[in-house]
Amino acid sequence: METRTEAPRTSEGRGTPPPPPLVNDRGDEIKTPSSRRKPPVIAIIAGAVVLIAVLIWGIRFLAYATTHETTDDARVDADTVTITSKISERVSQILTDTNDTVHKGQVLIVLDNRDERTKFAQAQAAVAAQEAQANAAQQNVQLTAEQQNAQNSQGSGGVKAAEAQVTNAEATYQSYKQQADAANSAVAGAQAQLRVAQAEVPSASAALAKANADFERYNSLVRTGDASQQQLDAERATQAQALSQYRAALDQVTSAQTNVAQAQARETAAIAAATAAQAGIGSGEGQLQTAQGRLVESSAPSRVPAVAAQASAAQAQVKSTVAQAQTARDQLNYTTIRSPIDGIVGAKNVEVGATVAPGQALLELVPQSNVYITANYKETQLDNMKVGQDVDVDVDAYKGTTFQGRVESIGPASQNTFSLIPAQNATGNFVKVTQRLPVRISIVNAPADKPLRVGMSVETSVKVK
Repeated sequence: METRTEAPRTSEGRGTPPPPPLVNDRGDEIKTPSSRRKPPVIAIIAGAVVLIAVLIWGIRFLAYATTHETTDDARVDADTVTITSKISERVSQILTDTNDTVHKGQVLIVLDNRDERTKFAQAQAAVAAQEAQANAAQQNVQLTAEQQNAQNSQGSGGVKAAEAQVTNAEATYQSYKQQADAANSAVAGAQAQLRVAQAEVPSASAALAKANADFERYNSLVRTGDASQQQLDAERATQAQALSQYRAALDQVTSAQTNVAQAQARETAAIAAATAAQAGIGSGEGQLQTAQGRLVESSAPSRVPAVAAQASAAQAQVKSTVAQAQTARDQLNYTTIRSPIDGIVGAKNVEVGATVAPGQALLELVPQSNVYITANYKETQLDNMKVGQDVDVDVDAYKGTTFQGRVESIGPASQNTFSLIPAQNATGNFVKVTQRLPVRISIVNAPADKPLRVGMSVETSVKVK
């Protein structure tokens, strides 16, 4: 059987032998493009994958770049706290050191407080003394009001009593005056009776003398026998009757004299009593005026308000001393300096034994939480930037970790505005420089194992679209 070898077919389908190879002058074969080796399929696939990856990355980069505003002029910030002293005192103890973690309310520094304790004790004693004075003044107001009421009642009673005394004295005077007038009339009557009695004495004396003479004559006649004994007895009886009438006349004179003396004594007594009663009227009127003056004095409307004003002044003084005591208490409390936040001691600028001044910086505290990012964006990047937009934060210290943030606020002015010598672009020759404005970014759910330290450099990208 004959074996035939089929010639390779060309693109036209006809079998033609391959052309002879080309050689140069030296006999070396000259390679043509068609004679070069074709690339392997793996290389083509790899190139295609790389091209596709580049295209995907480029598209994503372009998409990210067109929807985000990025800057690397950013850093981690926090509201650091400077610990200062409010008083001038010597440092007794320092209970923390640089890089120590402290908690809110923790004692950091203790100052010498001996002088402050003494001043506080003195202030407390002054408050106690002033409160006692204020209480006494307040009680004095009540006491004064009660005394005034009592004195008013007493004064009113005194006025009424004095008026009654004057009335009684006038009535007594009138009574004694009437008695004096009656006694004067009685004296006149007694004197008239005395004159009558005295007028009867001479006739009685004459009758007695006649009776005595008749008795003597009849007694002589009886001895001579010219008259009888009976006549002598009759004359004796007449003599006795005349003597009795004479004595009776004398007794009447004596009685009349006694009556005159008694009437005169009664008149004198009545006149004296009337004079005394008249003097009692004057005394009563004086007592009435005195009682009325006391009543006016006790019922003075300004008496209680004056005492109440003193009590109010005492109460105001109490408030003043209480304020002084509170100041002393505050001064004593200021000797113990506590941490106002949870944080870390960033710097310590004081040593034990040093005397610190008010406002002197002693410690710098960096808060452990509430850190934020300050990103300085160009003014040309702020067109679509708004508060609340999401932010990607890349921290140089933590490669490969992207923190999530949110725009919290946008600065009201550029950084240059608050510089010592701000630019004056509107005057003179100037070079226009793109300004940067601070944008504050808060961190959302920062990893606990990757703490953000103040001052770290970061790169932020704000999603503006």
